[in-house]
Amino acid sequence: MAAIFNKLLLLLILSASFVGIFGIGVGVNYGRIANNLLPPSQVSNLLKSLNINRVKVYDADPKVLQAFAGTDIEIIIGLGNEYLQRMRDPQQAQAWIQQNVQPYLSETKITCINVGNEVLGGTDTQLAAYLLPAMKTMYGALVTLGLSKQVYITTAHSLQILGTSFPPSQGAFKEDMVQYIKPILDFHAQVDSPFFINAYPYFAYKSDPNNVKLEYVLFEPNEGSVDPNTNLKYDNMLYAQIDAVYSAIKALGHTDVEVKISETGWPSKGDENEAGATVQNAGIYNRNLMQRMQQGQGTPARPSQPIDIYIFALFNENEKNGPTSERNFGLYYPDGTLVYNLGVKSYVLPRIDYSSSYKNVFSFFNILILLLGTYSLLKR
Repeated sequence: MAAIFNKLLLLLILSASFVGIFGIGVGVNYGRIANNLLPPSQVSNLLKSLNINRVKVYDADPKVLQAFAGTDIEIIIGLGNEYLQRMRDPQQAQAWIQQNVQPYLSETKITCINVGNEVLGGTDTQLAAYLLPAMKTMYGALVTLGLSKQVYITTAHSLQILGTSFPPSQGAFKEDMVQYIKPILDFHAQVDSPFFINAYPYFAYKSDPNNVKLEYVLFEPNEGSVDPNTNLKYDNMLYAQIDAVYSAIKALGHTDVEVKISETGWPSKGDENEAGATVQNAGIYNRNLMQRMQQGQGTPARPSQPIDIYIFALFNENEKNGPTSERNFGLYYPDGTLVYNLGVKSYVLPRIDYSSSYKNVFSFFNILILLLGTYSLLKR
């Protein structure tokens, strides 16, 4: 009986550690380009059960915002690229915030409006020209409504804006991007908002699997690479990418803007020509990433500054366009079952924010007490 009890106790401890996997401060992207996902109310309960307290969405759907009311989960909402031209108008910007943000703030913790997604680096120069004016006008509307201290403004970029990414100390933006990025950085510094970047080592491996070492992109043991200018050693590509972005920002005169990773992840399935897109690799990438975030790691160039990351994505999304991998970045299948084991160790548990998960902890100790009582009676 003692052996059975010990196994049950171990199972409970491991379950509790799983409940707290995101108590380490990692956020998650909740995309919904699918026709088979759980309703937002169930998603809200799923996130609460996992102690996920930071979520990024790509719109301002009232059903989602209502579902997260009273949960204490911080939400980044998105303003789609199709709105940028209109949001340069102060009246339209204010009306959008009054309709999509202000009514929910008393119950839902909206902390950021992500204005546009990966606008720069593409071929639409007109859209690129709309981006900063829209950001400024949205910020002005927040100031007018007295919300600028509660909600910040940013935009998420792809790594396509970089012209040089290695060595990290020589990171630089593409020359044709500087005209857009420099004033955006000035804006971030002025209003104290972060620079969002979507960074995917997977794509580097997919494009050149013969020369990019899988262990290096998966945070697995490897010989790493050394920046010849700083002698800093990098044992994974993501950290090198982050420091390259910081170097590019510094080259434009800013050391006062924080970089946050608004998306990173690994697909669990891909087409035949999509090297590395497997369940095994996806699990390794996200488990290793979360373990490093649990340790509060910084990059080699900024070791004392913990990295801020949002994993992409919560669910597989069956209506996304593109190759198979695009529909298989989720931690979960649409029905709420895990695609792979996230496997974070039990010592994550003490770092849980109990204020947002006391019910889970209370249930855990109730079960533990019940088991102890049952074991005691059987022992008699």
